[in-house]
Amino acid sequence: MATVDALDSPEGVASPASGGTGRSRPPLYRAVAGDLRAAITRGEYRSGARLPAEDELAQRYEVSRGTIRQALAALRVDGLVTSRRGTRRVVLDGARVQSFAELRSFTRWARSVGAEPGGRVVAVEQGAADEQEATQLRVPEGARVLRLRRVRTLSGAPVMVERTTYPERLAALVAAVPWDTVSFSEALEQHGVLFTDAHHVIDVTTADAHDAQLLGCGAGEPLLRERRCCTDPAGTPVEWSEDRYLPGTVAFTVRNSTATSALGRRLRPG
Repeated sequence: MATVDALDSPEGVASPASGGTGRSRPPLYRAVAGDLRAAITRGEYRSGARLPAEDELAQRYEVSRGTIRQALAALRVDGLVTSRRGTRRVVLDGARVQSFAELRSFTRWARSVGAEPGGRVVAVEQGAADEQEATQLRVPEGARVLRLRRVRTLSGAPVMVERTTYPERLAALVAAVPWDTVSFSEALEQHGVLFTDAHHVIDVTTADAHDAQLLGCGAGEPLLRERRCCTDPAGTPVEWSEDRYLPGTVAFTVRNSTATSALGRRLRPG
């Protein structure tokens, strides 16, 4: 397991290791948490296994125990380890979790859990924003929007139908992205369109004829639905999406405490 830099620099402050360029580095605990998260994903610590003690981790990464506690707290928010302090943390069952405390696209989440993401555009439509689209994208009802429907896969298997609506100001950029691109959000980021915040609504819907054909299920069967509005750093909406998941493929997890609340996505066993 790699050792992280032992210099505890405050976030946003350049350290000698940064060459004095003024570029900020992420807090050290995030690097530790990321390394432990990767080890859990690789199976080095399986469900029910105990992580090393705080002292041992502090020595391994050459950081303070306070940094280790912060890293473990981040893993707890992600739903990866137990929350009890004073004992060695235990890896939880079904620990392939994406915490929405850190916004990630479907593609980045899939890669983080060792699955191969895929995507295929099945429909493109320019039209007038309906009432819901206008509300979510903060445009006048009837304004021009671009709608994209894709089937998303994990390691080659279809798991979700994605219906995304973009405002007219992004339509040309979206239309220029090759239809076989796995991640449209990553492609848009190359043009300065950033997805920094999101509001999620999780519920259940039923498969329509298009869902049934793309997912191989029956029309009218229940699907897990995530509706999501993403905004840029200025708080301006950049997409409104409705994702319909095949049951038994992906689950969403919620963990609450008096200090934090995180919503996550995880693979279902099998």
